[in-house]
Amino acid sequence: MDWKQLRETYLRDEQLPPRAARLSALMRVRDCVQYDSIPNPFSSEYNGAGEYIPLAQRRPSVRTNMCATVVDESASLVFGESHWPAVKAADERTAQALAALDAECALPAVMLEATIAGSVGSSALLVEVAERVPCVTMFDTRYLTPEWNAARQLVRVTEQYKVKGKDLAAQGWVIPQDNAATEYWWRREWNTTECRVYVPRPVGKGEPDKVDKVRTVQHGLKFVPWVWMANMAQPGVVDGPCTFERSIDTVIECDYLLSQSGRGLKYSSDPKLVIKAGSDPMGGGDSSGAGGGSATALTLPMDGDAKLLEINGDASSAMLEQYRELRAIVLEQIHGNRAHADKISAAQSGRAMEMMCQSLVWLADRLRLSYGEYGLLALYRMICRLSSAVTGGIIIGGETYQNLPDAGLALQWPPYFPSTDPELLQLAQGLATAVASGFMSNQTACSIYAAKVGTATPQAEWERVLDELTDPVLVAKREAAKNTAKTDRQAAGTGRTETRQVTA
Repeated sequence: MDWKQLRETYLRDEQLPPRAARLSALMRVRDCVQYDSIPNPFSSEYNGAGEYIPLAQRRPSVRTNMCATVVDESASLVFGESHWPAVKAADERTAQALAALDAECALPAVMLEATIAGSVGSSALLVEVAERVPCVTMFDTRYLTPEWNAARQLVRVTEQYKVKGKDLAAQGWVIPQDNAATEYWWRREWNTTECRVYVPRPVGKGEPDKVDKVRTVQHGLKFVPWVWMANMAQPGVVDGPCTFERSIDTVIECDYLLSQSGRGLKYSSDPKLVIKAGSDPMGGGDSSGAGGGSATALTLPMDGDAKLLEINGDASSAMLEQYRELRAIVLEQIHGNRAHADKISAAQSGRAMEMMCQSLVWLADRLRLSYGEYGLLALYRMICRLSSAVTGGIIIGGETYQNLPDAGLALQWPPYFPSTDPELLQLAQGLATAVASGFMSNQTACSIYAAKVGTATPQAEWERVLDELTDPVLVAKREAAKNTAKTDRQAAGTGRTETRQVTA
């Protein structure tokens, strides 16, 4: 079975756009439920009518889930707990507000979910303001349709999908009781001035065209409050390439190979018993043992013999070799981590770990562009625009921010793997030499070292350094420590001189 054949087992709604069916199929692979539509388990060789079930019509009993593994690992390298980027801005209030927004809206969790969800092609964020407090929600893009202008700016986002009448009634819509199980079209549109809600209409009567003026909201922001992120693609693209689609065929082959191998090992531990007896030339024997195993015998019409139908165990080794090759092909196709943890004999430096996971790092670099520079940074700019558009400003972390400038907004990414102490010492010595030689400013050196160490914000670290340089108490302590160290060095030198004289 290949990916094309497997997709044919999925139900498809012809009234939805073709991309909805494609994204739904890819989501099954991402969520590790791609075989759930196959009714027959792998252990069933015959159905109730005694008919043979081909392998392609059985669910694999072993699932490698390599596609989901690569998606999770790459997303963790982009927005994991120790990989969250620090925001830099020309205005101090802007940097402070956006840093507070990360905790207020749980942005690390939202962006991590958006990166995983967008691996099939795209993900989107809806930015709303409730009582002047911004909130960010990740949406499934199967039922969203974006539109851009010539400048690649969003001008409209349409949401449309099917929903049961009873669900609409629970939301306050007037739905006849007889239509509780009827499917309705749900439709919303966001543009630069409003969020337009349409009155749901039964699917058989066509798409909704009547606007519900009560539920329609006039936001007046002069921009669409959506951030659209295409996977590994530039802005203005609906769906980028799927992270793992090119390897799905090989993963299916791995799953069936391991499933069949496990079935063979189970058969080797309980082979079929064949009894050759009787003289019926037409083969009219007892076939009750067709299920397999030595407990149920298969009687054949031949004289005098009994044996176990065993198989050669060398096939298991050949299967494992083939699986390793297929696994390497999969991870090479989707830039996964091909290193084996059991082969790492000692602790590795950050640079060594990065080289060992180079393919995964290259994938994370591309994802940083899609979901960082084109996603998170666009979200930050939208928050700055909201602070000017909302009357009285927005409230983040209990503080009110108004007219936040977005000049100089940038993301400073931490290293993929933490540096060891010798690496940090070497970096500090190199930065000190560059500053002393006039090749680099103290602020730039502080920012580089702070990002490498993993401090919260390099800008805040530089401010603390300036405070220590100007604080008279800290300056006095620093001078006293220098004098003490100088005295200790002189005393140590004098002691060595006296020792040499006594020895002479």
